Amino acid sequence: MNTQELQKLIAIWFEEDIRDGDHTSLSCIPETEMGCQQLIVKEEGIIAGIEVAKQIIAYFDPECRMEQLIEDGTHVKPGDIAFRVYGKELSLLQIERTMLNVMQRMSGVATTAHRYQSLIEGTGCHVLDTRKTTPGLRYLEKEAVLIGGGMNHRIGLFDMILLKDNHVDFSGGITAALTRAKTYCEEKGKDLRIEIETRNEDEIREALATNIPDRIMLDNFSPERTKGAVAIIRAWEKEHGRHIEIESSGGITIDTIRSYAETGVDFVSVGALTHSIKSLDMSFKAVKEVRG
Repeated sequence: MNTQELQKLIAIWFEEDIRDGDHTSLSCIPETEMGCQQLIVKEEGIIAGIEVAKQIIAYFDPECRMEQLIEDGTHVKPGDIAFRVYGKELSLLQIERTMLNVMQRMSGVATTAHRYQSLIEGTGCHVLDTRKTTPGLRYLEKEAVLIGGGMNHRIGLFDMILLKDNHVDFSGGITAALTRAKTYCEEKGKDLRIEIETRNEDEIREALATNIPDRIMLDNFSPERTKGAVAIIRAWEKEHGRHIEIESSGGITIDTIRSYAETGVDFVSVGALTHSIKSLDMSFKAVKEVRG
């Protein structure tokens, strides 16, 4: 996400939290008092969002100064200090919750992505995220997936064609959906990759017969059926000299992901990377003896 887009979000976050003033802080903290707060990790995981925190701080009070101690993507443990921020105590107090909300969420996503990707290490398969993200936070959550070692699927509806079951059914079948998608790209001058979701082996063979898809998704296949589907697609590749990516999707968990990755698929997409994560616990505490 570019700085301009991020600043639009930051403005919304502070409007949500502060409105006409942080009356708690304003009532008891002198405007001229300077201080320091530090970001303390309270739970083991992968930290993410430090670069976003810099933007939040700079947006709210450019005179605040960050002393960064670790980088995004670092494996952290309780007691680690990510950074210290020096500036007006009023600014530090008003920045605190917004910054923590973003960093805790992003770190939870990064930690989850790291865990899933670690489980399939050595298979050549990659974990993908999905569009099952928090409204308004998609770019940040997808950035966190990358920080954690996963990979991004499409960002939205605009950067890839993914023909899912409803598209197929509304279009009248696999061949019709793929043909229409290819024609649309040609007519609109769009250079978009085309993926199609398949529900059984017959749909896989029909998709292959069109020679259109760049990727075939195997939706809710068991590991055993996935292995057979991979064999069908790889045999077609040898005959036609064209590689087609294979993605497994649907109900894949922390306990089953390895069995899918070992079937030879290129990707496993997991909605839980962003929709079922636990935020990483951390706090932003005053350092009384330090003055910036």
